[in-house]
Amino acid sequence: MESALAQQVYDKLLSVHGPQKCFLEHMTPFQLLVATILSAQCTDKRVNMVTRDLFKRWPDAEAFASCGREELEQAIFTCGFYRAKADHILKAAKAIVEQFHGELPNTMEGLLKLPGVGRKTANVVLGDALGQPGFPVDTHVRRLAGLIGLSDASDPEVIESDICAVMPPETWAQFSHLLIVHGRTRCPANRPDCPGCELAMLCRHTKSEKTAKGAKKAAKSAKSAKKAAARKASGSASKTPVKKNAKKSAASVSARHTHPRKASSHV
Repeated sequence: MESALAQQVYDKLLSVHGPQKCFLEHMTPFQLLVATILSAQCTDKRVNMVTRDLFKRWPDAEAFASCGREELEQAIFTCGFYRAKADHILKAAKAIVEQFHGELPNTMEGLLKLPGVGRKTANVVLGDALGQPGFPVDTHVRRLAGLIGLSDASDPEVIESDICAVMPPETWAQFSHLLIVHGRTRCPANRPDCPGCELAMLCRHTKSEKTAKGAKKAAKSAKSAKKAAARKASGSASKTPVKKNAKKSAASVSARHTHPRKASSHV
């Protein structure tokens, strides 16, 4: 991928949507870690509704490490997959307390050592809570990266590598936010607003759609022209014998009037 395309997309999205910040409410890096775990297969709006009370009851890793599983499951029930999420949160909190002295690791390597923490979650925490370069790849980022032409990969880690290789580290977190907000507002799955999209001139998908529509329109016009030519040829062919027959009929009528039958001489 050319770095010019990525930079143009970034600049255009920034001018359209303005600077974005993390959509998940949090006060500490650990709270963002928990919120990000809860956000899997769940809307940010729902997560924020849950964490407002959740973080009042358990504000840090120590508090979560000592809370009861059933109590936590009930508190996060509406986020979906509550059993698995509760398991990840409890294990991560205990690992932070036991292995990292209660402090959240501030590196990708350290974060990935926590149970239930993958690259997406680690990148969110790095970029939005720890002030370090991080490019989270969620479903919106993955889909738009392919449509626009930022990456042809389907693996989130490869997409991350492709885009980070051509963009300055200080733009990574912001670029991810911009792609996410654009995916939610202008280019949602299965109903993208291509005609009104601000990235239409840069987007590979939009360009290919226009090319396909143009080719389809040209083929339709050619087919219509061929049919019209066939109808015209058929009409010309059918008119010729009609004229001849008309002339023969006229000649016969004229002959009857010019040479009337003689009257019989027999009485």
